[in-house]
Amino acid sequence: MLRIEARPEPSRRMLLATPFLAVLLTVVSGALLFALLGRDPLVSLHAFFVTPVSSLYGLGELGLKATPLILIGIGLAAGFRANVWNIGAEGQLVLGAVCGGGVALWFWEVDAPWVFPLMVVAAVAGGMAWAAIPAFLKTRLEVNEILVSLMLTYVAVLLLSALVYGPWKDPEGFNFPQSRMFGEAALMPPVVEGTRLHAGILVALAVALAAWLWQARTLSGFTLKVVGLAPAAARFAGFERRRTVWLTLLLGGGLAGLAGLFEVAGPIGQLVPQVSPGYGFTAIIVAFLGRLHPVGVVLAALLVALSYIGGETAQIEAGLPQAVTGVFQGMLLFFLLATDFLIRYRLRPVARRRGAEGR
Repeated sequence: MLRIEARPEPSRRMLLATPFLAVLLTVVSGALLFALLGRDPLVSLHAFFVTPVSSLYGLGELGLKATPLILIGIGLAAGFRANVWNIGAEGQLVLGAVCGGGVALWFWEVDAPWVFPLMVVAAVAGGMAWAAIPAFLKTRLEVNEILVSLMLTYVAVLLLSALVYGPWKDPEGFNFPQSRMFGEAALMPPVVEGTRLHAGILVALAVALAAWLWQARTLSGFTLKVVGLAPAAARFAGFERRRTVWLTLLLGGGLAGLAGLFEVAGPIGQLVPQVSPGYGFTAIIVAFLGRLHPVGVVLAALLVALSYIGGETAQIEAGLPQAVTGVFQGMLLFFLLATDFLIRYRLRPVARRRGAEGR
């Protein structure tokens, strides 16, 4: 028999081990799922995890899809550390794409080096402005930031649709809901020949390094941890929670907006009704799988990015349905939450008494 026993303090070892355990359980469950679907588990797993990264182009796609996940995951992790729950990064990504893309369309005929930096500023400002709404309502009226940020996502998506179906529609696009293709000055060229990987991956890694140094070496980074773990101690120390709410939401919104710009100025090259396959929501899994640590977020982003390209490859090579990507991501989150139980509790074997056996 097993007995559930509370640990005297959370286990740091299990805190680091449970993400790997969650990944292992996800792979095993995925193999069982493939078998139930009538597919060879080994062939399907190979198509899902190995084939996508067996070529230079595949590695480039891995970095391409990991870029927005790293950027958004870093911003969300900072907020989650302080118990500020920004669930609307998808909407902030869309607003960043709209604002940055709007600059590209406004200066469509301009071929100047200052166009792209201006797009970056507009995208970051757009994402921050969208995140400022839940920040204002939270700090002034104590409105739940989860609901506000999440609902604003649908507003942002509808705004994008209204623009590409309306005033920003390409007049030469055969009535398709899309904008003009951006000019050369507004596009991000590949940094590795033969791939679509652009310089955004370098920016994402630089942001992760900066976030690591910020959280480990600065007072404001330490404030996030104190506000999240011990609010009463934070108040006693003079750490203002309102400032932390504003800081984390604006940071998350700005990075999500930058991720949105990298999508429309990189692989897409224009504004379309759907600029993201759900990176803003998937980045929540990335943040928790990475244990809210910048280095962990980078590793988790690469793994989750592999699920995107692996799902596409598995459709072609193993005949698996398109939904397999979402299933894998859902199982990963489920097992991560389930195994987190082991951080605060442990299972101990208990010998049955002889009297109980006799009865």
